[in-house]
Amino acid sequence: MGRPLFYEIVEKPASSCIIGICSAIWFYIQKKNIGYSHVGLSYETAVKGHHWRIITSAFSHISVLHLLFNMSALWSLGVVEQLGHMGLGVSYYLQYTLVLVVLSGLLVLGMYHVLIQIFKLDYFRRVTVVGYSCVVFGWMTILSVKQPSSKLDLFGFLSLPISFAPFESLIFTSIIVPQASFLGHLSGIIVGYAIAWGLIHGMNNYWAISMLGWIVLVFMHSLKRSGTYDFYFLEIESVTDPSLPSVRFLGSGRTLQMSAIPVEGVELV
Repeated sequence: MGRPLFYEIVEKPASSCIIGICSAIWFYIQKKNIGYSHVGLSYETAVKGHHWRIITSAFSHISVLHLLFNMSALWSLGVVEQLGHMGLGVSYYLQYTLVLVVLSGLLVLGMYHVLIQIFKLDYFRRVTVVGYSCVVFGWMTILSVKQPSSKLDLFGFLSLPISFAPFESLIFTSIIVPQASFLGHLSGIIVGYAIAWGLIHGMNNYWAISMLGWIVLVFMHSLKRSGTYDFYFLEIESVTDPSLPSVRFLGSGRTLQMSAIPVEGVELV
């Protein structure tokens, strides 16, 4: 017999929380009958200022099979949390999960930009990505470099050598699931290698909390500015330079000015 689930959860607290969050969001999406177009990320919506979709697209899943595949892989990859003696551990896992969510989303948009503006492939303008696979592929890649002897277990019976898992899974999902986002998965692999090889490094609790704060601020600002959700306690106004947006917290008298960044189908990530 295997170990009780309770002990597994205690040893993988971050993975367990993320699985719980993604599952709760899936139930909410099903209950409210929300479509991928409402939460997914596309080049067209990003250009319109819906930057909040970088976050919502990562944690949203439309089909139960999509959710199960990603959460099964994520549970297996939670072994990273148990490798504190190798410089990994829970803090490392949380810090670089934040990096993977943001950078893989931005990289996907960058790839779409090149395909649309340089190669004139307008099809990618409306392609919408949704799912946590970009982060899953990122952790597969990191673990394949840091702990190449590990195994990736899927659904409790399928086991893959972690050293080959990123590209095996990339090819497998592209063939078996036509809607799978090749570019979304590839972006997770690229960011994963950048982290594993030390090209992206230096994250600690201070930088992670600072980054999270900016993510929340940009998330709320883009929700309000795009008209998706009206935060009554926030007022957006132009100061000094009308081309630069600002956020003012009502009642505090403080205004923050930020630099403006110019910025058919659905793909599962």
